[in-house]
Amino acid sequence: MVKADRLLSILLLLQTRGQVSAVELAERLEVSVRTIYRDVDALSAAGVPVWAERGRHGGINLLPGYRTDVTGLTSDEARALFVLSSQGAHDALGLGGALGSALRKVMAALPAPHRPAAERTSERILVDPARWMRVEADAVDLGELQRAVFADQRLRLRYRHSGADGPSEYTVDPYGLVSKAGVWYLVADLEAEPRLFRVDRVLAAVAEEELVRRRAGLTLAEVWTVLREQVERRPAEVRVVARVRRGRLDMFLRIHAALLIETPTTVDAEWTEVTLGFRAVAAARALLAFGADVEVLSPEEARTELARAAAEVGKLYRRPVALSRGAGNCAQR
Repeated sequence: MVKADRLLSILLLLQTRGQVSAVELAERLEVSVRTIYRDVDALSAAGVPVWAERGRHGGINLLPGYRTDVTGLTSDEARALFVLSSQGAHDALGLGGALGSALRKVMAALPAPHRPAAERTSERILVDPARWMRVEADAVDLGELQRAVFADQRLRLRYRHSGADGPSEYTVDPYGLVSKAGVWYLVADLEAEPRLFRVDRVLAAVAEEELVRRRAGLTLAEVWTVLREQVERRPAEVRVVARVRRGRLDMFLRIHAALLIETPTTVDAEWTEVTLGFRAVAAARALLAFGADVEVLSPEEARTELARAAAEVGKLYRRPVALSRGAGNCAQR
């Protein structure tokens, strides 16, 4: 298998360059020059028009015009593929090096007219799947979880729910892993019901000896679709109408776009009216981050909740700060 991969790499490099020295091939493929010459003999015996020229200006040659279409890619397909060179998910899975190697092989196999467009794509398009200001959690290594999932065995998880006092224990039947907006999720059945587990909250994962008990006929993509729709269609319990100053509207929409349940309406030159859906009245406290640039108009319970929260903050900052001895010494300096 290793030799077959090496022979293909030699052939693809020769298709790109026409002639390459045996020394360069040996260095790039991390083998001896003698091995390269043996590989060339093997390619020749298989009917590939390749030969070796010794001497100062010699090298391994491929008959001009000879090609083997390994990919069958069109120009647009090649450009689409090279967007993947923006790593992130691949690095997280330990596949960053493999991605680079695969793309080099594809580049070598492309017809010459397609190569500049593919190279420009990887240089001009960058996809960064990571979220802003991520906080590293004391969670299980993603590569370790990936190996357990690939083993097609049940998993015993030690899982930390948001806001819970301590971790919970589950035995689940995994379908696979999904990366959503920079967050990795384990998609699995828990007692034959689909569930999502954030990987950064999985404290430990142990593969059981027992094989998975997935529901018959379901794929990872199908189960993920069901779970995603459950999250997106979860009904909002509180309908909140607010007005936002026009100068802060873009920032407001970037942060709270997922909560919008109606198209924003322009009120006047200063204000735009928005309607949001919250799970609970208390969740509307998040709007206080915009200070006086956002005013809740209804319902009255939401206005009361925000007034209460603002009063609590005001009371906190009106009382003097009790400095520790260390902080007081710093202040005196």
